[in-house]
Amino acid sequence: MTQNSQPHLTRGFGLLQATALNMSNVVGVGPFITIPLMMATMGGPQAMLGWILGAVLAICDGQVWSELGAAWPGSGGSYRYLREAYGPARWGRLMAFLFIWQFVLSGPLEIASGLIGFSHYASYLWPGMTPLGQKLLAASVGAVALLLYRRITFLGKVTVTLWAGTVLTMGSILVLGLPHFEPKRAFSFPPGAFDFSKGFFLSRWAWAARSRANTA
Repeated sequence: MTQNSQPHLTRGFGLLQATALNMSNVVGVGPFITIPLMMATMGGPQAMLGWILGAVLAICDGQVWSELGAAWPGSGGSYRYLREAYGPARWGRLMAFLFIWQFVLSGPLEIASGLIGFSHYASYLWPGMTPLGQKLLAASVGAVALLLYRRITFLGKVTVTLWAGTVLTMGSILVLGLPHFEPKRAFSFPPGAFDFSKGFFLSRWAWAARSRANTA
């Protein structure tokens, strides 16, 4: 390296790796955990309303990010955008710092939710697994995070591999579920399906409380 040359990071993430990373972050384990709960809470196919609205919101979010990326090209993502939007001298530095700092709290929670979902689904393969066994399994899988301490090129390969597994899992669910599709069940809305009450917005327990009140 000459005296006038500037150090630079290896561009180890291309379009494929970046797409795989974003798709993996969007899917995660959430849908596999929340879909049964939401179906049980809503009591009908109107539960899909949340995913439809979420898709519309995701499209709007993607358009905003594309505009920001075109206006301020470079590395940093939200860190850079916050610095530029609020001014790099004072408030921008604070907002960017807070954005990075909140990952100290949100990051472990996101990883923990994925590990909990993994251990819950593992209980279907091993029905006799105890709660302690589920916790130990989740902690063991969490050790995979040690793979992050590798070169960026290696992480790109890991990201694409995990993304391929996610797509394969979702595709398998669609293919295996298609022969069992029942239009009557999918499009049969129960009475009060779109009654925007507390049970609609809150939780399964609120819905159950309302049902008990109606039958009393």
